[in-house]
This record gives sequence, structure tokens and C-alpha cells, in this order.
Amino acid sequence: MSASRRSGTTDELGPDEPERPGRSGEDGPRTPDGTPAVEAAPVGPDGADLLAALLDGMDAALCAFDGDGIVTHWNREAERILGWSAAEAVGRHGFAGWAVREADAADIEGRLMSAMHAPGRQVHEFALVTKDGGRVLVRTQSAAVPGPDGKAAGLYCAFSEVHAQIDLERSIALSEALFDDASWGVVLVDADLRPAVVNAHAAHALGAGRTAVLGRPLGELLTRGVEELENALTHVLAEGAPPAPAELWVGVRTADGERRRCWRSGFLRLASPLAEEPVPLGVGWIFQDVTEAKQGEQEASQLRFRSNQLHRAARAAAECEDPSEAATVHLDFALAGFADHALVDRLMGGASADPAAAGRLRLMRVAATPTGGPGPSVLTGHAGLPLRYAEGHPALQCAARGGSVRAGAGSAPADEAREWARARLWPEGTVHALCAVLRSRGRTLGVVTFLRGSGRSAFERIDATYAEDVAGRMAAALDLADLAAGEAGREARGDTAGG
Repeated sequence: MSASRRSGTTDELGPDEPERPGRSGEDGPRTPDGTPAVEAAPVGPDGADLLAALLDGMDAALCAFDGDGIVTHWNREAERILGWSAAEAVGRHGFAGWAVREADAADIEGRLMSAMHAPGRQVHEFALVTKDGGRVLVRTQSAAVPGPDGKAAGLYCAFSEVHAQIDLERSIALSEALFDDASWGVVLVDADLRPAVVNAHAAHALGAGRTAVLGRPLGELLTRGVEELENALTHVLAEGAPPAPAELWVGVRTADGERRRCWRSGFLRLASPLAEEPVPLGVGWIFQDVTEAKQGEQEASQLRFRSNQLHRAARAAAECEDPSEAATVHLDFALAGFADHALVDRLMGGASADPAAAGRLRLMRVAATPTGGPGPSVLTGHAGLPLRYAEGHPALQCAARGGSVRAGAGSAPADEAREWARARLWPEGTVHALCAVLRSRGRTLGVVTFLRGSGRSAFERIDATYAEDVAGRMAAALDLADLAAGEAGREARGDTAGG
């Protein structure tokens, strides 16, 4: 422990305190009849009590020497590290013979006492001897203590075990490195779920400066994924860190609009080391952008699924006697996970090598998927009536160009999106469309149109490639159906003529 002269174990630096009147029955103030006066108890701690409490509450070990090298102070942390109590340490001359080996005493004492004549603090490392005979490597900081005349009246020496000091320095260095040079985002989020500290990588990922994001709600920084992120942070504050990283898809505001990113995130609950019970200070959020990797995984998985669908469709179509039915089989297999509805329109007047040169294009519906619920495609168009497609319709553009055409309602309100679909004779709720041309033997047979609702993303180039592959297989089946129908017609005419 450390104490002042009041406790009988240490002396103070500087002059002794004068004894307070009233401590003995002979020396204090007296009443007029000669009896000792009763003094009121002082309010609050005196200087010695306060000094003792401060020294004993320090996390670092501390001892002090007067100008002659006599130990005057020794706190509890020093007792914990070396085992020597304040009663055993105070009053000794230096460390020789008890806290250091005799062979090292002169060198250590000289290095310590040199602080009395040097400006600032002096840092040294040396080995001290514990009460049980062990040795502890410590790092010391020592500095002179000036007296009333301004000259050095003694010195203090604060020390800690080297490994503890190194651990502290490593923690500080790690913290600084994370917030300066880390190649992943690091954000400290306070208990109100607002960024308190952000490193450069995280600020760049959030699309703002390091100071611009501080204290702002996460909803102002992200357009999507805010609820999932806040839910994760709240869980960590209440329950602690999750056992594994989480992958969060978020939307980040940029000058060019929203940018969708996937962040692999780890969370750590931060608690104050100074509190008796853990008090959450916030959450440490560490994340890395894995968007490209996740998109690659998704594309590879999607490609495997679509290849399997094409393989299964080919095997199922091979068992169909009617080539038109085989075409719808290809369509049904392609629809799974790809689109909500599909339409098959044939070019009226027969197949054409150059539909654009043949005059006004007209299409008729020959097959469609049910719009009221799931089910196989249904062959239609037996009446052979043309569709009322307006000029510039995506299906007409596709047939004229001989290539795929993508269309979408964009970010239009729901009412405008419904009107957009209705004007194109597509089912209500359609917001994305992809038209692929049906071509076989160098001729255009028609168009297959895949439709998606608002719950799906827009068609991309990789989707167009898949649609073109499906359209090629369907076109071959439809072309075979035309050939079979033509052969049947010729046979029928031949039979009639022969009769």
C-alpha cells in the first residue's frame, strides 16, 4: 500500500505537515472554564489521504526517492509486482540488497538518480528482484520532483512489467494501424448506432470523407441493407460478437446513383476496461468488400443451373412426338428461376430470311405461360389472328433486327408501370422484358419474350445469352413442326388426288 506519515508506513516528499490543533488534550483550544474545546471534524479528505488514495489507485507501480535516494513512497501495484510491502520498502536506501542484485545495484541506482539532473522523463529497462527471489524485467519512467526552491528534491519512478507495456504498445499500434493503413473497412459505432471513428478504407467504401460520416445515422449513408446492419449491431450490443462473419448486401449512395455492394462483416462488442461491470461503449465493425467474388460465385452457380436445365429440357423434348410440344418443353424448363412469364409469337406469312424487307411485320401468338398461376405453357393461336402490337414494340424490333431486345419500365411509379405493360399487351405487373429472335436455317420464325415482375432485377447481357440459346433450340423444334405439317399436307393432297 502507499500512505503518508499518518499511516506510519511512508514519508511524504517536501516538508512535514504541522500537527493540527485539537489532536491532544493539552494543546487544542479550550473553553473559558479551561476544558478542551470540541472541534468539528474536517469535511473531506486531507492532503495525505488524497495522495494515498491516488497512489494506490494507479494502474502503474510507483515509488519515489528523496534527494538522498531513500524510498519515500511505494504503492500497491509496486507491491503486487515485486511482493515487497510499503512497510518493507519505505525507508530503504535505493534498491540495493533487496530489489536488485548487488552486481547491478550501482548501475541501476546511477541510471535512476540521473533523472534528478536531466530534463523531462528518463526511460530505462532493467531487472528487479521480487521478494521470493525471482526476477522481473521492468520498464521505468523516472523524473525529478522539484522542491519549494525549484531545485530537485527527489524523483519518482513509475514502472511496469515489460510484457505488459509491450502488450499496451502493441494494442495502441494495432489501433493506429487499423485506422490508418488497414486494407479493410473499420468503423467504431457508438451505442446509438452512429459511426464514431472511421478509417480511410471505410470512408471510401461509404462514399464520404472520414469526418463527414461521423455521427450520422446509417440510413443517411446507405440506401439498402440498413435494417439488416442495424439489427446486427443491436444484437452485438446485447449478446456479444457472432461466431462467424456475416455477408451483407447494401446500397451505397454515389454521385452516379446507387451502387450495390456485398460486405463481409465481423462485429465486436466494445466494453470499457475501467468499469467494474462490462459497459458497452459500442461495436467495432470490420468489413471487406467481396462484391466481385460473390458475383462470380453467383454467376457460376447460375451457369451450372441453366446448363442443367438445358440438358434436362433436351432430354425431355427428345421424348415428344409433336415438335411444337418440344418447343414448349424447352420454354418451360428455361422459365425456372429466369422469368415469371413467357410468350411465343410467330411471324405471319411464314418464315422469312429478311423480315424487315418483307413489308409490315405482323406476329401472332402461338404459345404462352399461364398468368394466373404456375403451370406448363399452353399452345394458342389456332385462329391465326394477328397481335395488335404498336409500331416500335420490342417484339417487332427483335424480329426486324434479328437480335435480342431488352426493355423495362425503369423506376416509374406502379400506376405508370402497369400502363406501360398494358400498352405492350403484356401481363399486369411486368416491368422487365427480354425478346429473343427465333431463327432456324437462316430464316426468322418469330420471337420469344421473357417477362419479369417488380420483384426481380432487370435482364442483363448474360440473361440475353441464355435466352438466345433457348430460342435457338425452340426455333429448331418449331421449324421441324413446320416441316412435319408441310409433309402431312402434301401427303393429304396426294391421297386426295390419287382417290
